[in-house]
Amino acid sequence: MAGLLDEHLPAGDRMARYAAALRDPVLAGQPLRGYLTGSLDAVLRMGAGTDLRYVIVDHKTNTLAEPGVPLTTWHYRAAALDDAVVRSHYPLQALLYSVALHRFLRWRQPGYAAEQHLGGLLYLFLRGMCGPDAPVGSDGEIPGVWSWRPPSSLVIALSDLLAGGAR
Repeated sequence: MAGLLDEHLPAGDRMARYAAALRDPVLAGQPLRGYLTGSLDAVLRMGAGTDLRYVIVDHKTNTLAEPGVPLTTWHYRAAALDDAVVRSHYPLQALLYSVALHRFLRWRQPGYAAEQHLGGLLYLFLRGMCGPDAPVGSDGEIPGVWSWRPPSSLVIALSDLLAGGAR
């Protein structure tokens, strides 16, 4: 999988560094059965016609502050979310959810085109979300909301790999 990330993620992608986490020897020794648990919380259908896309939404309840430190929006800023996501291997979960959605849409969406229809993911860190008056970062990021749209080529390649395709 790490090789697929290296191949398909541009250097500027927020999760390009995740390939290194996949190569961690500790993860390599981890039994896969039961490593990731949970389920995809929601798939939102957005737009219509040529603007139709599907977005995966998952809720997280992680506390990102040190014990005893009051939580603030700073703990859920974009950089902190990226770190927490990589540390918890949520990109792996995100990619597996994306493959599941890709396979479902291939079967159910007339005229399915991964580049058009796969709208990415939103991970909602509920403890960091502050409502409509939340401060928006200079990069447009909203505290507590982590978004990522992996390239459709990566999702397709991972689907093929998981189906037993050669790498």
